[in-house]
Order: sequence, then C-alpha cells, then structure tokens
Amino acid sequence: MDSKLLLQEAVKAHANAYIPYSRFGVGAALLDQDGKVHQGFNIENAAYGATNCAERTALFSAMAHGQKPGTFKALAVVGDTDLPITPCGICRQVIAELCDPDMKIILGNMKGDIRETTVRELLPGAFGSEELRQGQKPE
Repeated sequence: MDSKLLLQEAVKAHANAYIPYSRFGVGAALLDQDGKVHQGFNIENAAYGATNCAERTALFSAMAHGQKPGTFKALAVVGDTDLPITPCGICRQVIAELCDPDMKIILGNMKGDIRETTVRELLPGAFGSEELRQGQKPE
C-alpha cells in the first residue's frame, strides 16, 4: 500500500476521534504484515492520564488481533496541524518498542502535506528491552 493510501486511512480514523476536551483529533493507520490496516484515533478521558493516542490505539488494536511486535510495515499519522503532525514522546517510545527501527512512518496533516521518516529517525537512541537486560544480574 502506498503512503498516500495509508494516510487516507488515517484521515478516516481521524473522523472517529473522541476529543471532548482538547478538540484536537489525531488519526493513525497501521499496515501489518498481512496487508491489513488497523486504524487508531485518540480517545480522551476527563482523567487526562487515561487518554490514549491514535498511534498507540492502532498498535494495541493490531496486537489484540494477533499481530506480533516487529512485523508491522508502515504507520501513518494525521492531525489538523499546519505542518505534518509528529507523535508525542510516549508514542515514540511505544513505536520504538513494537516496530522495526527502519519501518516507514508517514506523517501528514488534513491539508495533504506529507513527511516520511522512520522509527529510528523519530527516536534516535531509543531505550528498549536490550537496555533493560543489560542492567539485570544473571540468575
């Protein structure tokens, strides 16, 4: 699936965002290894810490449907922003944990602007499972 089609899927997801507080909708579309698209959108909550971003919703939904970490092909994210939107820090960490470092990330806005990057470029020097294992004592 090309970048523009995946971004269109993110725009469709954007329409479902539950954003009664910020009114700032974000949509995401995650392409899995089988060619299936998993949509995600931000879901807010009055207890702000319970809010979930679009990128994480798409990733968690894909995994809930049997997809495994590291098998995803691309992620598109869109928001109503002047420039192509970028994921927040928490989402960057989750993306780095669940996706291949060279996986394509397509960033866009509602005006049709697009910027392509990779997981590695979004979060250079990502902290992951290897770093956690390095700090553990052998059993």
